[in-house]
Amino acid sequence: MATYAISDIHGEYDMFLELLERIKLKDTDTLYILGDILDRGPHPVKVLQKLMEMPNAICLVGNHELMALECLEFLCKEITEESIDEMDPRMIGNLLSWQGNGSVTTTDEFHKLDREAREDVIEFLRELLIYEELTVNGKDYLLVHGGLGNYSPEKQIEDYSLEELVWDRADYETQYFDDIYVVTGHTPTQYIEGNPKPGYICRKNNHIAIDCQCYVPGGRLAAICLDTGEEFYSSAKN
Repeated sequence: MATYAISDIHGEYDMFLELLERIKLKDTDTLYILGDILDRGPHPVKVLQKLMEMPNAICLVGNHELMALECLEFLCKEITEESIDEMDPRMIGNLLSWQGNGSVTTTDEFHKLDREAREDVIEFLRELLIYEELTVNGKDYLLVHGGLGNYSPEKQIEDYSLEELVWDRADYETQYFDDIYVVTGHTPTQYIEGNPKPGYICRKNNHIAIDCQCYVPGGRLAAICLDTGEEFYSSAKN
């Protein structure tokens, strides 16, 4: 039994399968996905449906899932006068923002699903976790997509808003906890100041950053085994 974490798959289905092969994931293992399954890469819904079939996969919400959920629910509605009336400036802004963040591959695959499969996808997105706290081999971990925005040592995890946990980025220069390791995606390790190996997992001040920007040329999909600290990577994107 082992515990692994992956983040920011972004529709890179082949990379995801390759990485599962590399970690030799067993049915008795647990796999945490720290959000941003959707958008950008070629097969986001295919990745999502693969995860939906894996009983040992536990998925957290990323900002791309938050954008997708609201927009997909709206796009699934029957076109009526009422639904057109709901097309207010906020919804238009949401749709444009999502489009600017790589929604095309998600909507293309989603529209090819039948009605039941669409409803299953939306229901799955609604049930994604916001964060997870766990202990592995005597070490405590906090798993979250983004980071603890507006961090304060006096705040409990439940005091943080959804935006602070999912949209805000971790401050890798600040050690949030003495005895808890914070595992995050969202911020590509290529952009973490002082990271000696950009594009690979970064460990700094009790942070473990695992988004290696797999959807861009040279990027990789990364996994970490929380039991051993061992790192795994897909091949680099061409």
